This record gives sequence, structure tokens and C-alpha cells, in this order.
Amino acid sequence: MAGTGATTATPTASSLARAERFVWLTARVLEQRRFAYHFLGGAAEPVEAALAAYRNEDGGFGHALDPDLRGPVSQPLHTAHALRVLDSIGHCGGLRVERMCRYLTGVSTPDGALPAVHPSQRGFPSAPALAVADDPPSALLATGPVVGLLHRNQVWHAWLFRATDFCWAAVDALGETARPRDVGAAVVFLDSVPDRSRAEASADRLGRLVREQRLVVLDPPPGEGADLAGGTPSGGGPLPHDYAPTPGSLARHWFTDEEMERSLDRLASRQQEDGGWPAPGRQWAPAAALETRPIATVEALRTLRAHGRPVGR
Repeated sequence: MAGTGATTATPTASSLARAERFVWLTARVLEQRRFAYHFLGGAAEPVEAALAAYRNEDGGFGHALDPDLRGPVSQPLHTAHALRVLDSIGHCGGLRVERMCRYLTGVSTPDGALPAVHPSQRGFPSAPALAVADDPPSALLATGPVVGLLHRNQVWHAWLFRATDFCWAAVDALGETARPRDVGAAVVFLDSVPDRSRAEASADRLGRLVREQRLVVLDPPPGEGADLAGGTPSGGGPLPHDYAPTPGSLARHWFTDEEMERSLDRLASRQQEDGGWPAPGRQWAPAAALETRPIATVEALRTLRAHGRPVGR
């Protein structure tokens, strides 16, 4: 596969200004603070302060931090979301993460990994794809990103040993029936796990799998497209940038420069008239859709900038 190459200069200052207006009009305080940090020169501390409002006494996060899981209870997917935010501002360490690891230990399955949805969610609304079970299985979807981000930030905790072993086994088991969102979770794990030679070999295999099983749209038609969160809009599947949101990802090597540039063009073109990007996946509740769009907007702009498409006012 080809490596990285030059890309065109989008989004423009005008598109960023429209996105900023959208964020101030619609976003939660957390996404407003994140936008200010990433694009307006804001400080990291207000982002962490906004994130703290979602933290529970058990060390986990709840209160619909991930908009698809409503209610106050802590959930592994909320914790993964919190780690992504902390990683993006360079604050993923210290006592804050130690408390999160204690929570992760307490909600782990018998094999030391995380369920996608812990049974404590029962009684609270959640997206139909996130079913609540009394004895849920371990899920790469929840475990892979958490383990990857902890390794990326050189966090060492006893919980990581068995969880890392689970992720290796789950990645090795991905085959013809793999779902795009599980491949995406595997990429986050592989991008940061310490055994780099094994990670590169696994990523190479997954890249061939993604192309052979057509788990990616390489020539996106007009329309909404799809993403790793699910849904089957007109695009029919995720695009290259969904797997490789930064050029440093192992998944970047799965795609040629031309394929990635078309993907980024499609991402830039999805900005809507109100300045925001559409919510990914199937939308199941108005509040979840409203809260997800600013998250998608911040991440779209970060992806475009990471791949060399200047974002400025």
C-alpha cells in the first residue's frame, strides 16, 4: 500500500467559522471546551473540568458522556470516551487514570476484559445496538480502545496484563465475519501496544482483510456515507479516514494516497449548511443525535487537520 502524500487545503477558514458557530449554538460544554482547545488556542484545564462533570464516585464515567448510553451509571464505553478526550489534551495519566483503572478492574468479565455494556445500564435508555445482558461477553469494541490508549500514554496497571492478552486473541480471531467497528477498535489497540513487530504484522493482515471483504468504501459516491459506529447509509460502509484518522496510524498503509485523498474530500464535503457534520450511524433518539453532531464535528476537523488539510480562522 502507498504511504502518505500531499493533500488539498481544506477545510477553509470559512468552514471552520461555520463549524464554530454550530458548536456554540448546539454543543455541550465539553465539546465547546474541546473545540476551543483544538482550534481557538484554549487551555487544556477547562476541557478536563468539563469532563469531570461526567465522572462518578466509582472512578468511571456516566451521564450520557457517550450519547448512545443515557442515564447516570458508569459504563466502559463512557470510560473509553473519557480516555480519548484526556489523550487528545495530553492529560491521560496520574491519579485520574489510576481511578479509572480501578473502575475497569471492577467491571471486567472473568477473562479480564470489558463488556460493551455493563448490566448496570438496565433500566436506562440506550441505543438499540447496545443491548443490555445479565452476563455480557467481553468485547473488543470496548476493550481495544481503552487498552490502546493506556499503552499509548504509558500507563501501567495490573488490569492491563489480562486485558492486553484478550485484545491480542480477539484481534487474531478477526476474520471474514469481522465488523468494521471491531476492526476500528483493533486499530486503536495495534497503534499503541508495545509489541510493535506483532502489531505491524497484525495490522498488515487486517488491511488485507478490510480490502478483501470490502469493509471500506474506496470510491465514495455522493451521499451521507457510513462510519465505524454502524448504520448503512448510501455510502455502504466506512471510508479510509475512519480507520486511519491520523497519518501515523498503521491503518494508513492500507490505502493509497489517492484513496485517502478521496476519503478526505468526502469528509470535508459532508459539512452541512448549519456548519456541523452529521451524526454517525443510525440515530435512535433526538437528544443522542443532537449531542453526537458536535462530537462528530470536532473529530472531522481534527482528522482533516491531522492529514495536512489546514484548519484556521
